[in-house]
Parts: sequence; C-alpha cells; structure tokens
Amino acid sequence: MSDELVHREEPSPNFDERALPVSMVVLHYTEMQPIETAIAKMCDPDSKVSAHYCISEAGEVIRLVPEDKRAWHAGVSFWRGHKDVNSASIGIELDHPGHAGGYRPFADAQFAALVPLLGRIVQTHDIPRANVVGHSDVAPARKIDPGELFPWDELARYKLCLARPEKLERGDPFDNDASFYLALERFGYDITDGHRAVEAFQRRWRPERINGTIDGEVRAILFQLLLDRDRGAHR
Repeated sequence: MSDELVHREEPSPNFDERALPVSMVVLHYTEMQPIETAIAKMCDPDSKVSAHYCISEAGEVIRLVPEDKRAWHAGVSFWRGHKDVNSASIGIELDHPGHAGGYRPFADAQFAALVPLLGRIVQTHDIPRANVVGHSDVAPARKIDPGELFPWDELARYKLCLARPEKLERGDPFDNDASFYLALERFGYDITDGHRAVEAFQRRWRPERINGTIDGEVRAILFQLLLDRDRGAHR
C-alpha cells in the first residue's frame, strides 16, 4: 500500500501482538553505521530486536513493523506505570553513530522526515506530548539515547513533545531528595537507580549539564512540569 511518508519497506520478523493500546512514542538512535547494518540487525530473527521505523540521516523513512504490532525496541523499560513499554509504544530508530561512534548533532534532513511521521503517529493514536520520549527516559539505568543533542525543543515547536519550561514559578520546592525522587516517579521515570534516573531527566530537560546531582534547578524544572500537567497544560 502506498504511503507518502514511507520510502521503503524492510519487513522484520521481530514482532508480536500488542497487549495494550498505543499511547507512547520512543525515539532511539541506532549507534550502528552504515544504516544497512542497523536494518539487517533489526530484520535478523536471532537478534530479537526491531522498531516500527528507521530514518536515515538523508531523511529516508523505512518501515520495519506495522504500527498495530508490538515491535521489540524498548527492552526492559518503564514509563508512567507501564512496564510493557513495547506493547504501549511505537519505536522510531534514528540512523546515527551515537555516543560510541562520535556523537554529533542530528541531521536536518532526518529531523525534517521525523516531524511529519511523528505528527501522523501522534494524531492517529492520540498520544500525549508527555509520552513522546527518548529511550533513556524509559530505560535510564541502561540507555542514553537519543542523547543530549537531540533537538527536543525544536520538536516541541511543532507541539509533538513537551518543551522545557521557560518560567520556573516556585523555584526550589522540594525539601529533600526523597521527595524529589517520588515526584520524578510520579512524572514517569523508573527511579530504581536514582542517580541514572536523575541523569536521564537532565539529559532530556537540562542537557547542558548532566551530572546526576539533584540541584535547585533540576528540582524547579520537575516541579514546573508536574504543575503544568496538573493544570491541564499538557498530558
């Protein structure tokens, strides 16, 4: 079937049936180059990994798994109470060398291809902006992709994810680290490894300084995100 947003199909056998409706999108980088290496791995039944889509640096969109099926991209993961993130999500891999291969900004053509694809996915499945996340958000103890150079704020201008709060109304609202961790879990993160969870939060919301330390700015950002959500400013 023709699809104006998909340039080619590379069907992967690595999928099964969903146990949950789609309510999330998880963005990854491949950390494998050239892209055909990543495609081959996601189509290898022995690898037990896949994604719904992969987007090349040149902007080519490849579909590997139909959206109504459960692709195997998130691994052991958690977000907003969901432990079976694969069942609840659509996974998009971005062709990129990753931190291991010389981390660099994401290609403009790749981002230009991501926006309409993600826009359609979000609209089709009525996905909240708060549930368009990175692999590091759902698996903070294991993953750091797509990393601190991914242009989340630019994506937010298209209303396809949450933007970093511009105004921090309450300053530093948490009395201690325990209350911060509880708030972080309430927002969505797995806090089993607290330090890594804080790093993941910083990577997404304060990428200019990632050190795993709970400081006043980090506390204020988290509180503002929760405040905005409770006000209905975002889901």
